[in-house]
Amino acid sequence: MLAAAVLDLYPGVKISIGPAIEDGFYYDFEFPEGVTVTDADFPAIEAAMKKHIKAAETFEREDVDPATARARFLAEGQDYKVELIDDLVAGQVHGDAKTTEAVDSVSLYTNGPFTDLCRGPHMPNTKRIGAVKLLSVAGAYWRGDATRKQLTRIYGTAFFDKKELNAYLELLEQAKARDHRKLGKELGLYYFSEAAPGSAFWTPAGTRVFNELVRLSREMGDPRGYTEVKTPQLYDASLWKISGHWDKYRDDMFLTETGDDRPMGFKPMNCPGHYELYRQTKWSYKELPVRFSEPGLLHRNELSGALHGLMRVRHFCQDDAHLFVTEDQLQDELTACIEFAKATYDLFGFTDADIKYELSTRPENRLGTDEQWDLAEDILRQALESNGLEYEIGEGGGAFYGPKIDFHFTDSLKRSWQLGTVQIDYQAPERFDLTYTGADNADHRPIVLHRALMGSYERFIGILLEHTGGDLPLWLAPVQARVLPIADRHNDAARAIAAQAAEHGVRVWVDDRTESTGRKIRDGELAKVPYLLVIGDREAEEGTVAVRARHEGDLGSRPAAEFFAELGQAIAGRER
Repeated sequence: MLAAAVLDLYPGVKISIGPAIEDGFYYDFEFPEGVTVTDADFPAIEAAMKKHIKAAETFEREDVDPATARARFLAEGQDYKVELIDDLVAGQVHGDAKTTEAVDSVSLYTNGPFTDLCRGPHMPNTKRIGAVKLLSVAGAYWRGDATRKQLTRIYGTAFFDKKELNAYLELLEQAKARDHRKLGKELGLYYFSEAAPGSAFWTPAGTRVFNELVRLSREMGDPRGYTEVKTPQLYDASLWKISGHWDKYRDDMFLTETGDDRPMGFKPMNCPGHYELYRQTKWSYKELPVRFSEPGLLHRNELSGALHGLMRVRHFCQDDAHLFVTEDQLQDELTACIEFAKATYDLFGFTDADIKYELSTRPENRLGTDEQWDLAEDILRQALESNGLEYEIGEGGGAFYGPKIDFHFTDSLKRSWQLGTVQIDYQAPERFDLTYTGADNADHRPIVLHRALMGSYERFIGILLEHTGGDLPLWLAPVQARVLPIADRHNDAARAIAAQAAEHGVRVWVDDRTESTGRKIRDGELAKVPYLLVIGDREAEEGTVAVRARHEGDLGSRPAAEFFAELGQAIAGRER
């Protein structure tokens, strides 16, 4: 409908591709020279779309030979359709095509005066579209190639009725208000600068949040047998060649050279460093499993157009771990990883109902034999089923070295995010010649499990901010209580109260600005501070605090010592 409407309104426009996506659709256009389309043009385009919808135009499919289709679109001046047909004939993959086999026919769909090249299937007619809304416009290179023509991409969404559309648009408005880039700035947690594109500058408050997550990983990992290690940032190219990243991932790495022209690469993941560390020791089967963890600093050469706040960055830190296990230990370790993930998510209020499990299987471009992939996929399937977990299959979504279990979380805005992952790797032990001495005194290969639960701390914080609207759990809040002296004469008492709070492990800040108490309360609420503690004459004299809780409002006056003891216990127990 979008393409048909644009052709109605802008004669000479060239149309390229228009797929359905998770929350709607888009179509890419090359508009005639001098024509620029913005969101101000959306009402006219939507009106043209609605004419086609109201007409209840039937979608008619026709399968024709490629030569006929090519001639048709060539005559219409639709160069992009011609290129797509040529690629289909040559057997090149395009879009979400599942095969590279050359085709001997292509399908065309016609509604009213408009015919498009499309795989289908379609609805019976346009009347089935109950409500449609165009959302945004952006630039997009043809085929994602920066050397090709930049097209205009128009995004939209559609529903069976206006009620569903309005509910979705309301969620979009909430998402704008909860955008982590907006909240990060408002709460003073982090900033971005062209001085380091794609890399966050963390303020003291944001660093507290970041460090609390790292501390959580360490405290939960230690009793589970994880040993923290620290590995370099920069490696010789030979290491990346052994791991396979030099061939598979080099374009996404930052590369440099030493003074003697020795090629080097900044690490985009911790894996090869952990393999190098493992093979420095002669391990016995009695010492396995070996569990290396590292909150490792990583760099990935993301395209500038792909950068998105904390969700897609060039510099980040990952709660990464690599487990070196025997075959007999594999199922128990997978179960332990799943338990670790669920225990972590539970601290943030993510229940089983919020988490979806996905078994991501072999991609086309991969290392290893089919037999190894069959075995690894079956082991992960057994781990999911033995733990009573329902799961979906992510066809082709595995890493190039092995399949994985991915943990997906649905947030308060009904959006799905991938958080953690557990991956089986039979390739690294072979490529790095990793061994352990078995009970038979012979060398054996360990199996490697890659494990990350929060993923990157940056992305996890971004997701958490949007899920909570910046209303972080008490234990994670950068400032857990603000002390608000009513007048200057109460400042000394406020500072004494703050010192008392700190003794119980409560992070506090004294707001001794010369502002009204009402203004201080309002500012504290906007800053999402869990507790606001007002100090006046009575409180200063009695050693009490007038408590205002973020979720409960005024709680009245409490003895300071008693309140901070309770609060300290709640924080230590990471209560929400």
